[in-house]
Amino acid sequence: MRVLVLGGTGEARDLAARLVGRGDEVVSSLAGRVSAPALPVGDVRTGGFGGVDGLAAYLADGSFDHVVDATHPFAARITDHAVQACRHVGLPLVRLQRPGWSRHPLASGFTWVDDVEGARTAAEDLGVRPFLTTGRQQLETFATWEDRFVLARVVDPPDWDVPASWEVLRARGPYPYAAERELIESRRVDVLLTKDSGGALTEAKLAAANDLGVPVVVVRRPPVPDGVPVVESVDDVLRALTSKRA
Repeated sequence: MRVLVLGGTGEARDLAARLVGRGDEVVSSLAGRVSAPALPVGDVRTGGFGGVDGLAAYLADGSFDHVVDATHPFAARITDHAVQACRHVGLPLVRLQRPGWSRHPLASGFTWVDDVEGARTAAEDLGVRPFLTTGRQQLETFATWEDRFVLARVVDPPDWDVPASWEVLRARGPYPYAAERELIESRRVDVLLTKDSGGALTEAKLAAANDLGVPVVVVRRPPVPDGVPVVESVDDVLRALTSKRA
């Protein structure tokens, strides 16, 4: 079986390794938005396809048997393009999406919003020293907070000049509980903003914030397009692909 894995996540790397290990051929596609990404085993291509038409053209040669969308839970545009392209060329698609934090034991105490603009508005009612963990791409949404301390954690540096009152930390998970608690305490953070990304690598901040009495604002995930099979684990993907192969 030859599989295109739309990747960039830990789950995508795990899937590629498992597929290669069982003898399948894998091409992992990375968007190229993160510098020095961790690379999966197997063949790797970097960069966009050129929209729906470009992806459909890439798949149209008939060499792929299946497409797995294992991109970030908030990569809604890529997911939408994959759905349209696969339908156009008649290829099966499965969405691998790690469980989110809506089922987290502390979820009922979070403030849930639909987008980062809503997160900014909600946070303004909850605190004055925010900790932004919503990602680099939408960081400029909070640029109006130029008169307050803001702690922002990103993998790559922002591509715009952040206010002088901000502290930007460049780091990549995992983030252990003790370090998250110390960070929140030392910066006197009083509201945490994040996305419903899920995953164990970044989960500790939720417990640390709760234990310190810091409110948490969470941006809900975008919905997956109708009709797309969604699974939550690499094992589920392997079972789905095995049934297709059989």
